[in-house]
Amino acid sequence: MTESAPEAAPVRPTSKVPVSIRLRLARAAVQVIADDAGVRMLHIKGAATDPALHPTPRYGSDVDALVDPHRIPALHSALLTQGWRLYSTFRFGSSFEHAQTYAHDTWGYFDLHRRFPGIGLSDQQAFEQLWLDHTRRESAGIPFAAPSLDAQSVILVLNSARGKGGLPRSWSELDDDAQARARSLVARLHAEVAFAAAEGDLERYRDRREYRLWKATSQGGPRVAEWWGRVIAQPNLPGRLRVVAQAPLVNTDRLARRLGHAPSRAEVVREFFARAGVGLRETAAMITRPFRRQR
Repeated sequence: MTESAPEAAPVRPTSKVPVSIRLRLARAAVQVIADDAGVRMLHIKGAATDPALHPTPRYGSDVDALVDPHRIPALHSALLTQGWRLYSTFRFGSSFEHAQTYAHDTWGYFDLHRRFPGIGLSDQQAFEQLWLDHTRRESAGIPFAAPSLDAQSVILVLNSARGKGGLPRSWSELDDDAQARARSLVARLHAEVAFAAAEGDLERYRDRREYRLWKATSQGGPRVAEWWGRVIAQPNLPGRLRVVAQAPLVNTDRLARRLGHAPSRAEVVREFFARAGVGLRETAAMITRPFRRQR
């Protein structure tokens, strides 16, 4: 899915239904669409998290699901047919290009994940690994699949690494056996670098190509450092060249939302030069910082 998102105004459901109820219904609605299209998906985060890890439900603000990568085009078409619209694309969604967001006037937002940030396996291999031991739950009477309890523990840690929050409380509440099983899954998913970022032990992996990206993601820093991390993290030369070419491009999805309308060519050009100016200033600051420290 590489198409640009069409102009999409933020969704503000007018219903008086409480958010927790609306999200249960939204999860059920998305699952029905996936079932009808014959698409496997694993619901993650929010209320999809097992109560053993979050006794008090956390509903969040949208529905998230990891979708069988081979079947994403089928689900994309089915969502559009059922009144959902593309809100932001994989290309501009995040530094990891991991999720594509859809919006619906009644149900709100749905984040369709093709991968989960921090997992190093290929998208399809990762999905199949997580699908192996999936569990079954239900929302508004509709059954859905979720990762195993061990996998959910890992996902919570990887998500926390992106939020610069260290290890989540749920991790410290696991017994030794549960933590050992989760660490074994981390190894099978090739997610050691992101997991170490959450643990505060990232320096162990300075020689890994993902190191710079997770350092910028978990510890913050200028956008230039993040983009350089994205370049280095790519597994091959074509991937690195693609990211280099993408770096100066304007995020037209975000610009459209900020302006409230599809940006004109002139507005895109102005944003391009504004981004370039910020990038040059950040690069200059990174280059001169060591010299300033020596004074």
